[in-house]
Amino acid sequence: MQTTKMISYLDLDINQYNLADPVLHSTENVHLIWQAMRQKAPVHWTQVEEKLGFWSVTKYQDVKTVLSNHRLFTSERGTLLNLLGKDDPAGGKQVTVTDPPKHAKLRRPMQKGFSDKALHRHVDIIQKEVKNLLEPMIDGQSIDFAQGMFALSTAVAGAILGLPSEDWPRITQLTAMSIAPDDPKYQLSEGTEATLKSAHREIFSYFEELIMEKEHWEEDEVIGILLNQTIDGEPLDFGAVLSNCYTLLLGATVTTPHVPSTSIYKLIQQGNFEEWSKHPEYLETGIEESLRWSSPASHIMRYAIEDTQIRGQHIKKGDAIVSWIPSANRDEEIFDNPFEFDFRRKPNPHISFGSGAHYCIGHSAARQTLNILFSELFKSFKGFELCGEVEYLSSNFIGGIKHMPLKGLVKSK
Repeated sequence: MQTTKMISYLDLDINQYNLADPVLHSTENVHLIWQAMRQKAPVHWTQVEEKLGFWSVTKYQDVKTVLSNHRLFTSERGTLLNLLGKDDPAGGKQVTVTDPPKHAKLRRPMQKGFSDKALHRHVDIIQKEVKNLLEPMIDGQSIDFAQGMFALSTAVAGAILGLPSEDWPRITQLTAMSIAPDDPKYQLSEGTEATLKSAHREIFSYFEELIMEKEHWEEDEVIGILLNQTIDGEPLDFGAVLSNCYTLLLGATVTTPHVPSTSIYKLIQQGNFEEWSKHPEYLETGIEESLRWSSPASHIMRYAIEDTQIRGQHIKKGDAIVSWIPSANRDEEIFDNPFEFDFRRKPNPHISFGSGAHYCIGHSAARQTLNILFSELFKSFKGFELCGEVEYLSSNFIGGIKHMPLKGLVKSK
């Protein structure tokens, strides 16, 4: 995905690569590796340590099956590779690491905060943030578009969760530390684990103070919903409230910033941003293609509840199975010309928001933000020029760009 190499996927020895390595995702063409896996070993074992490893599934239908079948594959032991072999302490309390039927009891009330009516209240804030972000480019200056998108994602999350705008810059830094603790830009000098612990500690403390300082939370505010939520007649304990605030905050930073950055980069390479901008009737299909193309959440992990098989490969009870979303979204059996960005693509059954009961609760918020952003980009610019090197995150969780210096080619008025 990152470094272009004149090599065929058929030449790759997939056993040489450990997809758990965050650095691999910033320095190698991981899509080439996934393509080789889809062809050679769509269910592939990686040994990480003597008694620790995981299965990779890279085909679209297999990924959908693993993510959707909670009777065979549980989320409650952890969903990210950085917890491989360790049970997630939030299991059964946080919506992303809770299986049905309890998952539905947790999720259903939260959805009120992500309804069309609730999200419509934030449109003005998002439009203002987008205009402020793009204003320097309209004036002829270059900006770091990728960093701007990080800030925009926090503004969206801040609006939905009711976070004061003066806190947004620090929240942006902390969420980046959480999703990419191995990246040199965000890693503390003490290392990856210390970075992750520090970010978690600060975010949890932030939400605790925020909740305590505000006397009254409205029942239709997301945090208010969590504070008033009950499961089987029992209120959520305060730790579960904080844990779900954390996962909702991270959810916004997973999708929003990386979709436009990665898509604009590809459109620059293909030279067809202006063509898309001239066809507003393809705004929605183009946004769905942007989601497919970027597939920002790189992986979701599950554990086998019992012995089973995937494509004839025996999976033992307790084995970790990692679904690689970007690979599924480039599966040649599902998508024609999957390595081309086609803003007219339809149908487009991408699974960038996951599949099954855990389908991303913030998908409407992400689509709303992308609609506002791309509408503004089409109105103001006919294209873009890179003004420096594009740098990718060192993260096996988020496939995204951390730096992309960009100059806009402003439309004549």
